[in-house]
Amino acid sequence: MRSPKKKRGVILWLRPALFNKYRMVSMLRETLIQKHPLSMLGGKEGDVLAPGEMGAILARRGVGKTALLVQIAINAMLREKNVLHVSLKEPVKKVMLWYEELFLHLAKPYGKDVSRPLLESILPHRFILTFRVEGLSIPRLEERINDLVVQGIFRPDLLIVDGLDFGENVRPTLEEMKTFARDLRVGVWFSVPIHRHLEDGRTGIPLPVLGMEDLFSRLFILTSEGRGIRIKSLLPSPADGADLILDPSSLLVNESRGVN
Repeated sequence: MRSPKKKRGVILWLRPALFNKYRMVSMLRETLIQKHPLSMLGGKEGDVLAPGEMGAILARRGVGKTALLVQIAINAMLREKNVLHVSLKEPVKKVMLWYEELFLHLAKPYGKDVSRPLLESILPHRFILTFRVEGLSIPRLEERINDLVVQGIFRPDLLIVDGLDFGENVRPTLEEMKTFARDLRVGVWFSVPIHRHLEDGRTGIPLPVLGMEDLFSRLFILTSEGRGIRIKSLLPSPADGADLILDPSSLLVNESRGVN
């Protein structure tokens, strides 16, 4: 006996084995949404950022900024949100590899027979754009995104901007991005490298974003502690962040159970 699957008002009849696989993929999606530690950071709909808000991940080079950003993106894609990943340093193929490897690590306990189909089902919710670091301007980015939207190719719910130079003159660019994010109603995440642990003594805010806290709703800093990398919330306040770590071997986000 075949089992029914309803899609767009049409009943499709599947063999029991295919129906069971479809059901297992759907169950895995719900499991990853509910159990992923990043869900602890989100609101009612699981979004860490509301539309129009900006957030940043700060860390020394090589500590895990991109890995955390990609997991934020995957968490959104599982919930059928569209993620536009803007890479200023890495080519498209390398960004694609980040997503594939981190997702398969995340879903490894459930087996490739289920995790692979789920990965393929969420990839249409991701679009990758690359720019040269010196070639990025917000008007140019806005133009490319509007082209995608007008042509019905892709409309983002979330932007990931990886590799922007947070130098002395970055504030005007961030202000432009803030306005654009509000107009498009998207959340925007940035990666911010810090060369050493330079903080303002009163606020604990690293120098690359010091004085620009008014532009951000979320700031996280990654710090190496013992055998893990702690994800520490700086905004809204350290007490408001979930106690999470980044596993240095898999680069997956986990709940902290002591990293020493």
